[in-house]
Amino acid sequence: MKPFMDEDFLLQNETAKALYHDHAEDLPIIDYHNHLSCREIYEDKNYESITEVWLGGDHYKWRAMRGNGIPEEKITGRDTDPYERFKSWAATVPQLSGNPLYHWTHLELQRYFGISEPLSEKNAKEVYETANRMLAKDDFRVRNLLLGMKTEVLCTTDDPADDLEYHRKLKEEEKRFSVLPTFRPEKAMGIGKEDYVSCIKRLEEAAGVEIESADDLLKALVIRLDYFCEAGCRITDHSLEGGIYQPVTREEANGILKKALSGQRVLPDEEVKFKGYLLCALAKEYHERGLVMQLHIGAMRNNSQRMFKRLGPDAGFDSQDDFGYARELSALLNEIDRGEALPKTVLYCLNPKDNEMLASLMGNYQDGSCPGKIQLGPAWWFCDHKSGMERQMQTLMEYGVFSRFIGMLTDSRSFLSFPRHEYFRRILCNLVGEKVEAGEYPCDMDFLGQMVEDVCYYNAKEYLSL
Repeated sequence: MKPFMDEDFLLQNETAKALYHDHAEDLPIIDYHNHLSCREIYEDKNYESITEVWLGGDHYKWRAMRGNGIPEEKITGRDTDPYERFKSWAATVPQLSGNPLYHWTHLELQRYFGISEPLSEKNAKEVYETANRMLAKDDFRVRNLLLGMKTEVLCTTDDPADDLEYHRKLKEEEKRFSVLPTFRPEKAMGIGKEDYVSCIKRLEEAAGVEIESADDLLKALVIRLDYFCEAGCRITDHSLEGGIYQPVTREEANGILKKALSGQRVLPDEEVKFKGYLLCALAKEYHERGLVMQLHIGAMRNNSQRMFKRLGPDAGFDSQDDFGYARELSALLNEIDRGEALPKTVLYCLNPKDNEMLASLMGNYQDGSCPGKIQLGPAWWFCDHKSGMERQMQTLMEYGVFSRFIGMLTDSRSFLSFPRHEYFRRILCNLVGEKVEAGEYPCDMDFLGQMVEDVCYYNAKEYLSL
């Protein structure tokens, strides 16, 4: 019987152990997609309790707790005693066999707090008090949490109308790591949303442009894009849900926007056309500036309207969609590529059934301009468990050029989430080690070691031109 989560956790063969300990373990982290608060980094916050940092906004944990029969007030209830909420999580953890939350929880306890005992309701009080004593120290301020995990670059997720105040201040003050904004024009493209007009007004104010047409909207977004680039932006992000692309003329796009701004209902097909129009135009702007475009595909959001009204978005009521989109996505990429204006692009699927489709489709748009121009994004959200990561990497090995893969990200709202990179690196090394030990690949440790280092760190650094 192997020890619980020891130094060789997940490393099932000697090649894997050598690759991880000699090549992956000590590399810095480039976390190119997360939802962390730049303000909290700038203010170098001390958290009041482990409840705040673990349960303050982590909808992964909230979902698990609901599934374990924990009442909502002990999950998201701000008026509930913090220890009671923590104890509810501690009571849930032992029930999560096979869930990545089980491994992430214990990696975080080990790496940040030196606690190696499995968490349960029995030791909840002791763990809570130990962690809280440590979190109160200067060594556990947010910036030191990042430095302790060798974080070199992290890319937050930001709306074009955001002033990026804390990104600019942090850039001037902090030289040990970089926090870069990500341009995510989700609200400006969400033409079917109830609050769309107010979102456009906010963008007008930020860009100094009156928006009455699709051309005006694009002008405002480009002004803000340049503002983001001045603040260090290297990557953009779009969430594609439902319909992805339908051809549309400029006149049609203008008509659809005018319809929305006048308060009329925008039809689903019109929404798809308008989003596609903007995305094609923005992609060309990304290409001109050497930016990376991320396309996160397949979330079905806010399924429980009852809980959405109670808690709002991003509260743990989203799931995988199962629609087919190969032809629409290819049409979108083809339209952008017509003018040789397709930027570096990362394609993520939330439903793992789409791994193979995306892996084959991305080959249509590799053009030799750089290694791995079109990427199969790492296992994301509902897929970032052990088998999900293995499946994504296995697919990329079989369909693409694996050595050019840009590796893992946290997609997290928690400053204790960075051991997820370790989790990925261990799984990566074990998968490669299995191939070698099965005689499927030669044991050239110089090449393998460099490949592992590239996937864990160097590829992302080069791909984002950091």
